[in-house]
Amino acid sequence: MRLKNILIVVKDIERSKKFYHDLFGLDMILDNDGNMILTEGLVLQDEKIWSTFIGKEIIPQNNSCELYFEEKDIEGFIEKLEKKYPSIQYVNRLMTHSWGQKVIRFYDPDGNLIEVGTPM
Repeated sequence: MRLKNILIVVKDIERSKKFYHDLFGLDMILDNDGNMILTEGLVLQDEKIWSTFIGKEIIPQNNSCELYFEEKDIEGFIEKLEKKYPSIQYVNRLMTHSWGQKVIRFYDPDGNLIEVGTPM
C-alpha cells in the first residue's frame, strides 16, 4: 500500500488552483467537478461536497496538520508571496530553528496551514 494523495477542503476551487499554481507551480491533472487533482498529489475538494460526504462541520485554521514545502531561495519565495498575496495571514514570519532551518508558516485562502522551509 502507498499514500496516493493529500486532500484539502476549499471554498473556491478555482481560487485555490490559482493560489497553488502561483506560489508552488502546481498544475491541474484532473478536474472532476468539485474534486481537482494537482501535480505533487495535492487534491482540492469543494467544501460543499466534502461537508456532504462527512456530515460534519468544516473547521478552518484548526492547526492539526500542515502542507510542507521546501524552497532553497526562501527569501525569494517570501517576496513572491507578499507581492501576489499581500493580505496573507501568517502563523509565523521567517524564523530560523535551532538546527539552522529557515521556515515560514501561513494559511492558504481557506485556512489550510502551509509551512515552507529551506531543505534539510
